[in-house]
Amino acid sequence: MPAPLAETGPASRPATLRRSGPAAGLLAACHPLPAAAVTLFAAALAAAAGRGPVGGAVAVGAVAAGQLSVGWCNDRADLRRDRAAGRRDKPLAAGTVRPAAVTWAAVMALLVCVPLSLAGGPLAGAVHLTGVAAAWAYNLRLKGTAVSWLPYALAFGLLPAFVTLGLPGAPWPPPWLTAAAALLGVGAHFANVLPDIADDLATGVVGLPQRLGARWSGALAGLLVLGSAAVLVLGPPGRVTPYGWGLLAVTAPAPALAAGRPAGRLPFLAVMAVAGADVLLLLLQLRPA
Repeated sequence: MPAPLAETGPASRPATLRRSGPAAGLLAACHPLPAAAVTLFAAALAAAAGRGPVGGAVAVGAVAAGQLSVGWCNDRADLRRDRAAGRRDKPLAAGTVRPAAVTWAAVMALLVCVPLSLAGGPLAGAVHLTGVAAAWAYNLRLKGTAVSWLPYALAFGLLPAFVTLGLPGAPWPPPWLTAAAALLGVGAHFANVLPDIADDLATGVVGLPQRLGARWSGALAGLLVLGSAAVLVLGPPGRVTPYGWGLLAVTAPAPALAAGRPAGRLPFLAVMAVAGADVLLLLLQLRPA
């Protein structure tokens, strides 16, 4: 699952956290907007693939539980660095929720995720739990290494398989769909980290984007989402639709735009816009004939 996206940067965060109680702080600590976005994407994907109301609801529940677990794990793992960076927009760093509560919530969400994932079948469950494990590995260790991109590639790339393996006959998704999802995930990683590179370096987080620097990471983010769009458009058999050509046309400037203003909101917003267009095309590709 694309759970590593639970880590969001200043492109999507408020300057300070409004005063709130522990319940609101716990909700904010799970990174609710990215978690909701990925869960809605899973719901649309399940519907387009024909999972049905019950199967779709179980799959969406598994994704939601996994997203919550990874979001809470992310905030808990980053507590020391967030305090050092003065991140008053983060509930744990601001003291609005106790670390023990976030730890407990992450573990409970993970325990709920396991049976919901396996309800779609052992293979589907194993695929989804592999994505969740990759996201936890990112939070706990890989975030500060040269392979920080790998959990994103794995988690995003496996999400379509989790959905299709729950269908009768447990079919794997076509390779082009897996590749497009993985490229989109890695592109999101680079775009998501861009606004935080200075803080990350100051607190000892040296993942691949931090090693490359903002300009190169911005350009790479644009190239990756462009590659994802190209695979979605050109990978499936048959003629390319006008929507597909239009998606490639609007995506083509992404590398130059992201490299030109790597420190601002533009790269993050551009990648998210392309991601939305990619999702729409993906759903059209999977729509039953």
